[in-house]
Amino acid sequence: MISLSSVIFNGMDATRIDVQVQLSAGLAKPEFNIIGLADRAVKESAERIRNVLSALNLSMPPKRLTVNLSPADLEKSGSHFDLPILCGILCAIGVLPEDELSKYIIIGEVGLNGAILKTDGVLPASVWANQHGFGIICPGDQGTEARWAGHTNILAPFHVLELINHFKGTQILPLPAVGMTGGDTTHNLDMAEVHGQAAAKRALEIAAAGGHAMLMVGPPGSGKTMLASRLPTILPEMTPAEILETSIIYSIAGQLHGQSLVTSRPFRSVHHTSSAVSLAGGGADARPGEISLAHNGVLFLDELPEFNRATLEILRQPMEAGKIMIARARRTATYPARFQLIAAMNPCPCGHLGNAALSCSRAPRCAEAYQNKISGPLLDRIDLHVDVDPVNPWEMNKDNSAPTETSAQIRERVVAARNRQLARQGVANAQLDGAALDTVAQLSDELTNFLNTAAEKMGMSARGYNRIRRIARTIADLRGADNIEMSDLAEALSYRPINRGKYGIK
Repeated sequence: MISLSSVIFNGMDATRIDVQVQLSAGLAKPEFNIIGLADRAVKESAERIRNVLSALNLSMPPKRLTVNLSPADLEKSGSHFDLPILCGILCAIGVLPEDELSKYIIIGEVGLNGAILKTDGVLPASVWANQHGFGIICPGDQGTEARWAGHTNILAPFHVLELINHFKGTQILPLPAVGMTGGDTTHNLDMAEVHGQAAAKRALEIAAAGGHAMLMVGPPGSGKTMLASRLPTILPEMTPAEILETSIIYSIAGQLHGQSLVTSRPFRSVHHTSSAVSLAGGGADARPGEISLAHNGVLFLDELPEFNRATLEILRQPMEAGKIMIARARRTATYPARFQLIAAMNPCPCGHLGNAALSCSRAPRCAEAYQNKISGPLLDRIDLHVDVDPVNPWEMNKDNSAPTETSAQIRERVVAARNRQLARQGVANAQLDGAALDTVAQLSDELTNFLNTAAEKMGMSARGYNRIRRIARTIADLRGADNIEMSDLAEALSYRPINRGKYGIK
C-alpha cells in the first residue's frame, strides 16, 4: 500500500489527510474506487487521472485500484486531491519513489493533458507543512504563494512530467522566487477630495484611530460613500501577522490572485441584496463570507435599511467576538472576523427628510418606519452615529488652492494614536473590555457623574456606556493625552445617538 499526504481545511486550520493507494490482483480489467467520505469533485478525479495517464503513455494495470482518504469520518471536498491521488498511483506502478514523496504535502488539480492547475488553500497548506516538518508540492503558478509562508522545501511543477523528471534526476525544479507584495489599491483616493463635511471627517478620523464602527445618516449625494471609500487611506498599515492571516483567508476563499499577498487593508463593499450565507460564510464546504474577507479591514454596508433584517442580525455576534463559527451538518469552521463596520443610510425612503422642498407628504412617519428596520441591538453596537448634511454649493465652488487636509496628514495623527494604544494595551481601543477598559479609561469623579447623568437621560445600555468610554479614550489618544478630559467625553457623547429629533421623529 502507498501512503502520501494532503490536507483539508477546517476554517483557518489545515488537517492532514493520508492518501492511501492500493492495487489488488484478480480482475481482468482495471477498476478505480475512491473511498473515505469524498464529495463529487473528489470522485470525479478518477476520470481526470485516467486521461492524464493516457496523455503520459501509461495505462492502468488490470487490477482493482482503491484510493482511501483517511481519516474516513472527515468529509473531503475540492479538486486539490487530484495531484496526491495521481502521485500515489504513479508510486504504485513504480514511476515515482514513495519514500521521497512521503516527505511532502501534495496539493493541486490536474488537467486532462497533465497540466497542474491552480487550487485554493496553497498558503495555509504551506504554513501547516512548514510547521510540521513537511515539504510541499503545489501548482507552478502558486509556488510564490507557498513561499510566503517562509517555506523553502517547495516543488512547484507546471506539468506532471516535470515532477516525474525531477525525481528521476533528469530535471531539477527550482525553488520558486519570492514575489513582490501587492501595492496600495487606494492610492488614487484622498480625503482632500471631499469638500466640506468637517464633522464627518472628524468622526471618520476617530473611527480610524480606535477601530470603531460608524454609521452615517444623510440625504443622497451628501458624500457618505465618498467618505467611507477613503477610510482605508487613513488607516495604519497592516502588520506582517495581519498580512499573513488575511492572506490565508483569501487563499481559502480562492481570492488570492496573482503572486502577492493582501498587503492593503481590505475594503469590502457589500450590496444590500446579499444573502446571509454570502455575508457570514457557509455553503457545503463552509467557505468564509464577506465579514471574514473584511478581517483586519473595512466592511462597508451602504443603504443599511435595505438589507434583509435577518441578514443584518448576523453581524451582532462577530462584532463583539471578532470571529464567527459556521456550523453545517458535517463540518464546523471558525473564521476570524475582526472587521471595522462602516454603514450609511438615508434618513427615509426618499432620502430628503427635513427638506420641505423635496421630502414626501408622508414625512416623518415614513422615516420612523424606515429607520426602525434596523434593530436596536445592532445600532447599540455601532460606536459613532454621524449626521452627514448636504454640501453647501459655496463649499463645492470654494477656491481649490485653499489648504485642505490630505489623507496622509490625517493618517499621521491616526497612526500616532493607534501606536499609543498598542504600546499601552496591545489592541485598538474598540477591542477593550472589562478590567482592561477600567484601567485605561479611568474617569474622575466629576466625569463619572457627568457620564452617569447623560447615560440616564439618554437611556443608554451598559454596552453603550462602555462604548462612550472607549470613544473618549480614542479622542484623548488623538490629542496625545494620558487622561480623559471633559471635552473628550462630551464629544464622545455627541456621536452616540442618531439625531432623530432633527427630523421630527419621536
